[in-house]
Amino acid sequence: MRTFDYARPSTAGEASALVGSSGGTGCFIAGGTNLVDLMKNGVTAPELLVDVRDVTSQDVVSRSDGALTIGAATTNAALAAHPAVRRHHPVLAEAVLAGASGQIRNVATVGGNLLQRTRCGYFADITKPCNKREPGSGCPAVAGHHRDLAVIGTSDHCVASNPGDMAVALAALDATVHVRSATGPTRTLTLDELYRLPGDEPQHDVTLAAGDLITAVDVPPPPPGRMRYRKVRDRASYAFALVSVAAVLEVRDGLITGVRLAFGGIAPRPWRARRAESELLGRTPAAEVIDAAVRAEFAGARPLAGNAFKIDLAVSTAIGVLGDLARDTGGDNRNGEEER
Repeated sequence: MRTFDYARPSTAGEASALVGSSGGTGCFIAGGTNLVDLMKNGVTAPELLVDVRDVTSQDVVSRSDGALTIGAATTNAALAAHPAVRRHHPVLAEAVLAGASGQIRNVATVGGNLLQRTRCGYFADITKPCNKREPGSGCPAVAGHHRDLAVIGTSDHCVASNPGDMAVALAALDATVHVRSATGPTRTLTLDELYRLPGDEPQHDVTLAAGDLITAVDVPPPPPGRMRYRKVRDRASYAFALVSVAAVLEVRDGLITGVRLAFGGIAPRPWRARRAESELLGRTPAAEVIDAAVRAEFAGARPLAGNAFKIDLAVSTAIGVLGDLARDTGGDNRNGEEER
């Protein structure tokens, strides 16, 4: 067994400073539902664990306009159950409930969930090379088992997919993340700014530096329309997405007047489908229109032999979700749990 030091500071500043000054050997821990597994498997071996459960908020603050501020230490279970989330942002509650088991959701935290690592089998198996775990060692997934992995946003060095559900919904909702640096300054990042594509540095999933601590997530007021999350997976529960879709749709007079569309399971980060959104605006929510728009989004995809099916699966899932939302809208574009 590898030994490590453990610290449980009383402030976010102290926690950030501890990890920032650790020379890359320290990391934060809260629920530990992903990190502990990686430590058990030898994928990572921190010398210092800094517990941040007590230094960031565990509360969800709801404002009158429906906007939310979610403390980074909020558990996934508490987030999904919060009345304001269920009422104003049901797509977020659905996404959280689609992830993991009830036991894990009771422990996993929002901040940690955003930073979970890929479930690529080669990354988790230390007997195999992996550019994400050991840069320059190779990516056997390209010629090996890659059915679950990414089809867009990949590089020659890595085809791993992001495993998140919650982050996909947050991407569709234009959420932002508050980050405190090791030296004190804070900044706010969109999800596109938080996550990075692998490029030639696949070892870095996010743009955070050592000691950067996620302290909260802001979710803007809900956009007009209806929203939904749908996850396609190999079994009914406790499985990562082959493809997932988070969508918000507003239809007036038969035409799409507002649309947010994000995919999970198909890219190294939650994939906001902005090209598809642009092509859908002003169009009817017909299946052939959605098909063409989503296929345009995947024009730059680089699927492999074993996962090319994900493009058709993403298209059909988007058609299903947006079609259901269009039918639900019926000219009334309110959001709210009471309408569901």
